[in-house]
Amino acid sequence: MLAYTYKKQGEFVLEEKEKPTLQHDQDAIVRVTMASICSSDLHIKHGAVPRAVPGITVGHEMVGIVEETGSKVTKVRPGDRVTVNVETFCGECFFCKNGFVNNCIDKNGGWALGCRIDGGQAEYVRVPYANQGLNKIADSISDEEALFVGDVLATGFWAAKISEIREEDTVLIIGGGPTGICTLLCVMLKQPKRIILCEVDPERIAFVRNHYPDVIVVNPEETDVETFVKQNSDHGGADRVLEVAGSPHTFELAWRAARPNAIVTVVALYEENQSLPLPQMYGKNLVFKTGGVDGCDCDEILRLIEQKKIDTTPLITHTFSLKEIEQAYEIFENRKEQVIKIAIRP
Repeated sequence: MLAYTYKKQGEFVLEEKEKPTLQHDQDAIVRVTMASICSSDLHIKHGAVPRAVPGITVGHEMVGIVEETGSKVTKVRPGDRVTVNVETFCGECFFCKNGFVNNCIDKNGGWALGCRIDGGQAEYVRVPYANQGLNKIADSISDEEALFVGDVLATGFWAAKISEIREEDTVLIIGGGPTGICTLLCVMLKQPKRIILCEVDPERIAFVRNHYPDVIVVNPEETDVETFVKQNSDHGGADRVLEVAGSPHTFELAWRAARPNAIVTVVALYEENQSLPLPQMYGKNLVFKTGGVDGCDCDEILRLIEQKKIDTTPLITHTFSLKEIEQAYEIFENRKEQVIKIAIRP
C-alpha cells in the first residue's frame, strides 16, 4: 500500500509499505477513506516531537471502513464506517477510568498513531484498542463531516469542556487556525455572553467573519488586544481564555488578557519552552489548564454533528489524492491558496 512516511527531520516520503495486519486481539484494521494533514504533522517534520519514530507512517486524523477486527473487539465490526481517535488508550487504567485518556499508561498510550506507530496517511491503518479508538459514523454523516472528530474537533470540544464556560462569560480564543475554529464551534455550544477571537492572518479573519458573524474578531497587528478585551468584557478582562495559537507572544497574551481569577486553557502545541512569569502575574489568581487533548467524547461529538449542531465542513478548502500528498503538504505548510484544512483520499 502507499504510505506517507517520516524518514528524518525535514523529510517525509511517499512510499510502498506492507499492508498492516492484526497484532493483538484488541486491534482493528481500517481501510482509510479520508485523512487530513494536521499542524502536528508539521511539528514532527520540523523535529519538534522528539518521541516521533523515524520510519512511521504519519497521519492521525482519519475516517474509514473497518476491514478486520481482533477477537476482543466488540464495539465495531467489519463494514462499519468509523472515525479514528488521535489517542490510543486502554480504557482500564486509573487515568482512562477518570477520563484522562491522553495519560493512558499503556506503552502506546496517548498520541501514538502517526507518531510512535504507523498512522493514517495511507491506504490502511492498524488501530490498537479499537473498542476505545474507533467510533461508528451514522449513515447520515459524510466522511467530510466526520473527518476532524478524532483530533482537532475532539481538541476543541475538550478545551471548551474543561474551561467551565458559563453563559455570562466573555471568552477569548487566541488563534483562528483549524484547531482554533473547532474550538470556537465548541465554545459556541456553551452560548457565552460574547466570544472574542484573536487572529492575525487576514484570510482566517475573513473566514471567521463570513461564517460566524456574531464572533468579535481582533487583529493584534492593528489593535492592542489586552486593552480591547478589557473594553469588551465586564470585569477587566476575559473570564475564560483558550490559547490555541502556540507562540511566545500568544502565551503571554493569554494570561495578560485574562481577568483576575479567570481560567486560562492552553491547547496549543509549542515548539519551544515557555516561561511563566509569576512575579508579573502575582495577585491575578489565575487557574491554568494545560496539556494534550483527552479525546473520550467522540460519540457525543458525532451525535452533535448528526443533529447539525456542529459543522466543520467549511474548513475543508482543498482535497487531494494520496498520490498528490506532497503537493498538499506544500500548500498546507506554506499557507497557500487560502488553505485551512486539506482532505486526502487514498
